[in-house]
Amino acid sequence: MTSPKINKINGVSYVASRDTINSNHVKPVVNIHANYAAIMPFGFLEALTHPNIRFNTSRQWFGETKTGVKQYVENLRSHDLKIMIKPQIWVRRGEFTGGIKMTTEADWKLLEASYLKFILEYANLANEIHAEIFCIGTELENFIDERPEFWKHLITQVAKVYNGKLTYAANWNEYDRTPFWGDLHYIGINAYFPVSDEKTPSLEVLRKGWERHKPIIKSYADTYDKPILFTEYGYRSVDFSGKAPWKSDRDMVSVNLEAQTNATQVLFETFWNEDWFAGGFLWKWFHNHEQAGGESDSRFTPQNKPVEKVIKSQYGSF
Repeated sequence: MTSPKINKINGVSYVASRDTINSNHVKPVVNIHANYAAIMPFGFLEALTHPNIRFNTSRQWFGETKTGVKQYVENLRSHDLKIMIKPQIWVRRGEFTGGIKMTTEADWKLLEASYLKFILEYANLANEIHAEIFCIGTELENFIDERPEFWKHLITQVAKVYNGKLTYAANWNEYDRTPFWGDLHYIGINAYFPVSDEKTPSLEVLRKGWERHKPIIKSYADTYDKPILFTEYGYRSVDFSGKAPWKSDRDMVSVNLEAQTNATQVLFETFWNEDWFAGGFLWKWFHNHEQAGGESDSRFTPQNKPVEKVIKSQYGSF
């Protein structure tokens, strides 16, 4: 007798492009048995100290805009994929969003107004398209540390216009002090936890690497009685991919497909069977599958690499 299938969020982070998408761009997602896609419209800041977020402009790529989000969702929905809308901020030159910090109270107020406008634009859209999950922010730890009352207000305002499930994508070293988990439906974590210092870590080494993180993660699910959702997870196909998985430095070019495969397999083993774990969104998946990734690629995408088979097998089992 076979065990009943456990339903998990088997997601991909579907990267915005310059172009519209069609069925041919969605079929590879279906082929790995994914059942969710995170769609990521972007807003832009000129600097970490700049308070005005620009979004939904003609200068952005199509997939990063409101019109693009709707077009992407329409095509993904036609293949029975569920949706998380996950608006994100890009700071000029790729500076880390967790460091956003205004220098005056007036600028903090301006940032709050700008961010609220940005998020409500997409919360309304998420409700219009019946997105199953809406993410209120990604890796904004200093903004939250400095302005916790604003975030409580933001959640209240979002809940007035959006009827689905809410989460926030906290960085792996941020979630333990995020103050509003009790107001959301999922504890969202971008799961770039360090799990091994080895160049090509074995499965056993990686299992041991998770031993120091997993009980703490579970304790938050227990404390808040909320499921854990990995709003992002994944590893680059590089040497030492488990050492600092959040790094996207372009000088990391030593391709290591085994390191990526092993790390991904152990993450699945560690979490997907747990009843307090909701699932996660793989970072990241490009629309042009035939041209994406490949065995000479050192970036995060699993496309056309050995790890893609591991993901397909895992997602097919849940």
